[in-house]
Amino acid sequence: MSTPRFEDTTDFENADRGFIAALAPARIENAGGRVVYDNDAYAFLDGECPDTAHPNLWRQAQLASKQGLYSVTEGIYQVRGLDLSNMTLVEGERGVVVIDPLISTECAAAALALYREHRGDRPVTGLIYTHSHADHFGGSRGVLPPGTESGVPILAPAGFMEHAISENVYAGNAMTRRAVYMYGDRLPRAADGQIGAGLGMAMSTGTISLIPPTVDITETGQSETVDGVRIVFQLTPGTEAPAEMNFLFPDLRALCLAENVTHTMHNIQTLRGAMVRDARNWSRYIDEAIEYFAGQYDVGFASHHWPTWGHDNVVRLLSEQRDLYGYMHDQTLRMLNEGLVASEIAEVMQLPPAIESAWNTRGYYGSLSHNVKAIYYRYLGWFEGNPATLWEHPPVEQAKRHVDLAGGRDSALAKARAYLEQGDMRFAATVLNYLVFADPEDTEAKDVLASVYDRLGQGSENATWRNFYLTAALELRAGVGGEVADVTNPEMVMALTTEQLLDSIAIRIDGPKAWDEDLTIDVVLTDEGRSHRLTLHNGALTHRTLNTGTHSAARPPAGLTLTLTKPQLVGLLAGQGLDQVEHAGDMGLLQRLFALVTSPDKRFAIVTP
Repeated sequence: MSTPRFEDTTDFENADRGFIAALAPARIENAGGRVVYDNDAYAFLDGECPDTAHPNLWRQAQLASKQGLYSVTEGIYQVRGLDLSNMTLVEGERGVVVIDPLISTECAAAALALYREHRGDRPVTGLIYTHSHADHFGGSRGVLPPGTESGVPILAPAGFMEHAISENVYAGNAMTRRAVYMYGDRLPRAADGQIGAGLGMAMSTGTISLIPPTVDITETGQSETVDGVRIVFQLTPGTEAPAEMNFLFPDLRALCLAENVTHTMHNIQTLRGAMVRDARNWSRYIDEAIEYFAGQYDVGFASHHWPTWGHDNVVRLLSEQRDLYGYMHDQTLRMLNEGLVASEIAEVMQLPPAIESAWNTRGYYGSLSHNVKAIYYRYLGWFEGNPATLWEHPPVEQAKRHVDLAGGRDSALAKARAYLEQGDMRFAATVLNYLVFADPEDTEAKDVLASVYDRLGQGSENATWRNFYLTAALELRAGVGGEVADVTNPEMVMALTTEQLLDSIAIRIDGPKAWDEDLTIDVVLTDEGRSHRLTLHNGALTHRTLNTGTHSAARPPAGLTLTLTKPQLVGLLAGQGLDQVEHAGDMGLLQRLFALVTSPDKRFAIVTP
């Protein structure tokens, strides 16, 4: 197996290059005094790598934890280390164009203040979202407070608004729970705890906002001038995000690579849960960027990590990342066509030495193992073709039978300890997992499993694997607790299309309780000039946009018609303003519908990437 050389300090030199000033202290609070981000908590990374961390991940954390204002090239600056992502600032004729305003408004405001302290009080004259993940738009109100966005162009790739919401709204509760594991929110910042997330250090927990774009980038080659700054765009849909774009500043000879090319192997499917990404597409768009922007830049920078200087060095970075995703894709397809299943491919897949030995392709955030499985899943789905797995018992029932097969609880625990003593932590975890699922009150099995997770996590090169294992160990010992970040925000909810709002109701209907319900409600939105019909039948809530043309007279009347604006509809979903809505028909139908919604607070859970 090829490994990178620790003697190569290029990344450290690049991460320090252009440093102007740090935020001191690097603790950002919200209006109520709650700390929403604390980079100072990672001061322990100044020491040598301990036995409780993988040396490669420790190195990545040392690099990613560097924070402050940095000069990228003349006219372009970055604030790094004050959230999971970077905020980039490009100076124009009258002010500054902000690229990707972090996750939360508090962190974005702190980043902009740091820039202004050292570069002058320039107004924000443009805003660019590189892609549709919340760590690249959530802090928008931190740089453009309400009432200041008038006349400021806000640029984003085509499809941004749809994907900024839809990727997370439908499965938001499950994603939020898994994100707690993935980013290690509950873990202490310590050498034996959370040491980052590979892509950055941690997610901030402040206020998420969203100012809708005013300019859509719809094609590669589209050129826009913002505050005198010329920008040439490359659309890259279906890569790291469904809506994403790279872009060139030709007069500044700088290339923004969004999150398509960073200093880590990225996720083909993130552990928090998301649609599987297209590794082949990703590879092809990186290759297109190499050709399309050839010779036009001297520095490449991204929405995470540190820049790369020198045209040839950027091309090398792009080429390694292109080949990384292309190789994973093609070899997974080759092996699945030879009859191997996902777990087998993940076990035998090995990257070419030239890719494996590059620091930027290591699996700090994505991993070769789970990316290969994601590619397999994209093409063949969850079923691996073995009838024995076609109709398996669910986890608890399967666990009880495995424990019985092992000779009972005591025998299974003894065998798990034996595997642990042999160094086979993977199968020890499997057996212990059966014991815990079969009896959640078995404290001895839980303690042993927690110790296995400690060892698996602390030995992992991948930050998200480490956080998953260590968070599981914490919860086995201390129980489920802690607050999940509440990122519900009126602007985020208002950004949902009406169709997405109605979909959100449908997803929350308790189907069995609704089996015998049969109701029809028309929603007339006066501000949109459209009407929607909701029909609950056989436990399924469907909706359609009503045709107001010639056939409307033949349509059966609804049991209830609500006439309102979209903000009023959002209020209804939050349980507010019912008495202010104009209606005709039986209002009891609405009460019956809401009684079937499983989320009692009717809120929408939006999570970051």
